[in-house]
Amino acid sequence: MSDTTPPQPPSQPSGPRSSGSASPETHVIDFRAAEQLLAARDPRGAVKLLDSVIAAHPENTAARLLRARAFFAAAQLRPAELEFELVLEREPDNAFAHYALARTHERSGRREQARRHFRLAAALDPQPEYLAAARFDDNP
Repeated sequence: MSDTTPPQPPSQPSGPRSSGSASPETHVIDFRAAEQLLAARDPRGAVKLLDSVIAAHPENTAARLLRARAFFAAAQLRPAELEFELVLEREPDNAFAHYALARTHERSGRREQARRHFRLAAALDPQPEYLAAARFDDNP
């Protein structure tokens, strides 16, 4: 399994979902359901689903990034910060993770740390949203 893609089921399907034991298919379903819950503004529900996915696949960066976004949406800023930092340890060139970590720092009142990550995000991927947040026209 790649660390930047959702957990993938094996080529052979296994039996139906049973309580107490999660199959790879269950992890894929939970990941997709967590995406839907986050989109439906239920970040706490998304975190609950992602906890089991990450317990089974701790190396999966996509699941960690989704959980970080869910923590941020639930205003759980310290857990969000830790997850975004873990993603950046694994993928230092992930512009979105830098941008999201910057937003987390900004919400926590740490403007200088936020500015650094906004600028890294914009340097890695010059999207208009990242460039605007980076405020390169302002003094350091």
